Amino acid sequence: MANLANKTALVTGGSRGIGAAIARRLAADGASVAITYTRGADAAAEVVKAIEGAGGKAIAIRADAANAGAVQAAVEQTVAAFGGLDILVNNAGTAIPKPFEETSLEEMDRVIDINLRGVLVATQAALKHLRDGGRVITIGSSVGERVMTPGLVAYSATKGAVKLFSQGLAREVGPRGITVNTVQPGPIDTDLNPAAGDWATPQIATTALKRYGHVDDIAAMVAFVASPEAGYVTGASLSVDGGTNA
Repeated sequence: MANLANKTALVTGGSRGIGAAIARRLAADGASVAITYTRGADAAAEVVKAIEGAGGKAIAIRADAANAGAVQAAVEQTVAAFGGLDILVNNAGTAIPKPFEETSLEEMDRVIDINLRGVLVATQAALKHLRDGGRVITIGSSVGERVMTPGLVAYSATKGAVKLFSQGLAREVGPRGITVNTVQPGPIDTDLNPAAGDWATPQIATTALKRYGHVDDIAAMVAFVASPEAGYVTGASLSVDGGTNA
């Protein structure tokens, strides 16, 4: 497929897991891709190497999603490298699973700064460059709709917030043909939430399919939303959760 040929995408938190899968898929569909990372320069370099090895174009930019200046600079660097911006994927996120009463203010601030403030900052910076007909896609969560897994209170609050942010922004930028959507994963097998981990059993129990999903499941939905075929999909919350919220 090359339905994203001549398009440029920026994927925040694109060095591993869901973000890396999204970056590889958008590149496979023809887009030039920039990824940001906080730690793990080697992992980011491997993503770039894989994309380039398949004939695509990619760059990696170190930028902590909690650092507004770094996020804004990453947007500018992407535009400078590829000559414009068509797709923003707000993927960078974090969770600190523990009972809310035991969660420190510093931990809450970190989750809010990355999962919510970082999305607002990146999106505002991107909109200054995003071409008409562009895409803003934010990775939310099934717990942004309904929380059945204990220990994710602050995290779920940020994911519910980005869902409503996307809905509101869709109306503001719709006249430019820009679509704004949220993709909401359920339990996905990653380093941060492994299918063999201590938290896996209760998460699997909440799904209709009784299994974890794969990072490519999320990448496929993002690729669709980024494509021309999804031009009339905006303000949507698209669940890829194995029936968690069915």
